Amino acid sequence: LSCITRSPPMSSALLRVATRSLSRSTLSRNMSTVAVVGSAGGIGQPLAMLMKLNPLVSDLRLYDVVPVNKGVAADVSHIATPAKCSGYVGDDEILDALAGCDVVVVPAGVPRKPGMTRDDLFNVNANIVKTIAEACSKACPNAFLAIISNPVNSTVPIIAETLKAKGTYDPKKLFGVTTLDLQRARTFVAENQGFDVNSTCVNVIGGHAGKTILPLLSQVTDAKFSDADRDALTHRIMFGGDEVVKAKAGGGSATLSMAYAGAEFADGLLQALQGEDITMNAYVESTIVEGCDFFSTPVSIGKEGITNIHPIGDINDYEAKLLEEMKGDLASQIAKGVDFVKSA
Repeated sequence: LSCITRSPPMSSALLRVATRSLSRSTLSRNMSTVAVVGSAGGIGQPLAMLMKLNPLVSDLRLYDVVPVNKGVAADVSHIATPAKCSGYVGDDEILDALAGCDVVVVPAGVPRKPGMTRDDLFNVNANIVKTIAEACSKACPNAFLAIISNPVNSTVPIIAETLKAKGTYDPKKLFGVTTLDLQRARTFVAENQGFDVNSTCVNVIGGHAGKTILPLLSQVTDAKFSDADRDALTHRIMFGGDEVVKAKAGGGSATLSMAYAGAEFADGLLQALQGEDITMNAYVESTIVEGCDFFSTPVSIGKEGITNIHPIGDINDYEAKLLEEMKGDLASQIAKGVDFVKSA
């Protein structure tokens, strides 16, 4: 349960259909309407392109607050795949963008800059995601919501509380996207162990910020880590985002890898809507860890949302210590999101 389990990976499946017609089997399926909210940004633009390539998307809605978003939609619409693509801008058009959507992917918000923590983003992005949640409550109350906007540990609870206040909250359909943590873990572990990255699975649990990200290296099949490698890999997976922020030297944060991870997660949701049996990690409302009302572990998803939240599984003493140490931080970040809505 430490990797996404579904049909062939999006990276190969989508490229095969990018420049040719849909197969007869695909045409027989019920296609989905997908919105990308924040589609003009560094994550949003490549994410929009990847969703245009997805054969399960028939109607792609791109929304942002900046005028250039109309141009982004025009650009993406020229890609020769069947999905229709349209652009929407500003408060007056958000409900039209979201109306009747099956899946809403939200990378909206400001990016991290050098020296900035995800918590530093809170004051700006908290208001943004609250506004988006209110719009989703009106326009697509039954949609799967995949949240990328940071700090995810707090923004997902903000959306949950906002939807609760509107009477439209369904915990089975709200997901914080932690897929990039698993992508990094697979990449770094495969490099360290000499494994084929395509068959490498690493379970990463917890939250989506720093020490709340916990890779369970003891669960990696056939891996043998020295203590030094274990420590270095754990730290690198936890702080992989900082690595990119520093490397871009003020030019942004992880955008391309996050777009790929977001598109892969959205593809899993689309396959679940088709009736596929999907299991993938996500940050969701959970009772797995006492004191943390939201937590990421593998979850099974069907047409109506989450069907099963899987336990952490066997962990070693090193991982158990890190889990215990992160609980307080994660709980406080969750509480910050809840309190933001309740005090508004």
